[in-house]
Amino acid sequence: MDRRAFIGAMAGGLLAAPLVVEAQQPGRGPVVGFLHPGVSDPAVPAITALQRGLHALGYVEGQNIHMEYRWGNGRLEKLSALAAELVRLKVDVIYAIGPQGIRTAMGASRTIAIVGTDLEGDPVESGFVASYVRPGGNITGLFLDLPALTGKWLQLLREVAPTARRVAAL
Repeated sequence: MDRRAFIGAMAGGLLAAPLVVEAQQPGRGPVVGFLHPGVSDPAVPAITALQRGLHALGYVEGQNIHMEYRWGNGRLEKLSALAAELVRLKVDVIYAIGPQGIRTAMGASRTIAIVGTDLEGDPVESGFVASYVRPGGNITGLFLDLPALTGKWLQLLREVAPTARRVAAL
């Protein structure tokens, strides 16, 4: 298996970017470990996007790719055991959701490729990568930290609802 092509497929599936990658031959194929701190829900947008992206590249779950799902069910203390289980299963890549999932996956393995999604923080400030220019390590993914955008959202909200006195964000 071409590990670089597979990791590219994972990242492409996450970002829904069209990539040209030759799919694995029929059989078990690569194994993807999915680590999520939340409750078990197959409709999680990250899973849906991943499945669609992989399918577009010729990967069909249960035919030429195998997925191992692990859910923390809101109990962050469970993540270490779940990540260790994925490492024992010798998955080819771990797809970790959120900063807790990413940090736990990094602690479980420095050799298995990790694709992370963290929409809360900066990967350098969080310690996931050494720098943008030379990230090093075994992690890639989607990181979105846009504090300047929050100010713009508030400005737009003032224009749309100038009489609003309280704003709540979730």
